[in-house]
Amino acid sequence: MKKLIALLMIAGIMTIGYNSIVSAQDATGSAETTSVGMQTDEAAPRTFHEEMKERFIEGGPVWMAPILLTLIFGLAIAMERIIYLTLSGTNTTKLLNGIESALAKGGVEEAKKLCRDTRGPVASIFYQGLMRYDNGIEEVEKAVVSYGSVITGRMESGISWISLFIALAPMLGFLGTVVGMIQAFDDIAAAGDISPQIVANGIKIALLTTVFGLIVAIFLQILYNYIISKVDSLIGSMEDTSISFMDMMYKYTKK
Repeated sequence: MKKLIALLMIAGIMTIGYNSIVSAQDATGSAETTSVGMQTDEAAPRTFHEEMKERFIEGGPVWMAPILLTLIFGLAIAMERIIYLTLSGTNTTKLLNGIESALAKGGVEEAKKLCRDTRGPVASIFYQGLMRYDNGIEEVEKAVVSYGSVITGRMESGISWISLFIALAPMLGFLGTVVGMIQAFDDIAAAGDISPQIVANGIKIALLTTVFGLIVAIFLQILYNYIISKVDSLIGSMEDTSISFMDMMYKYTKK
């Protein structure tokens, strides 16, 4: 299910990105045609989105396409993690009270049924512990600890890929800048003269890759920090609730 969500997000984001590039190319082409056909003293005001699309096209597809791919894949993984972690949230206080009531009314089997019917990793951890109640309270504790580690691994799954894209985007931008500067100096050598126009255009195009690489890295870094804080919050809540659950099981065993 998680892979399906990630694939759908990647497909959707790639479609939106492709449409944005095509529309930006059309807008640039129509603007050039209009400027040739009609000479106007004032240029029409452009929005920030239109400005970014034009700058993206000016940077060239060779270096801008890899940077765009890092944004697409990083954003898809980040959105999948955010959705997964949001769905993993559980009202732990309500769950603990429900388990306590279930143990008082129907015993362990009633508590198992409640955990099966409750969404979220915390309920799954409690269910694994209740499954081993007949083997003793120590086995219950081992099951809670072991399955808690498994759930923690699932929460942190894929986060390392986001950090990879955060590091990769500016590096691709810097690489494009270096190559662009080399090309600018090649143009100067071919022209045999240091023309301000040749130098300015070459450097501008070269620096655009760095700008977009840094923008992608900053955006993904914000999402990465949000995901990390979400994971830490869920793990902390899960540990606190597990302690309360084990205290409840110890009391129930002594009755």
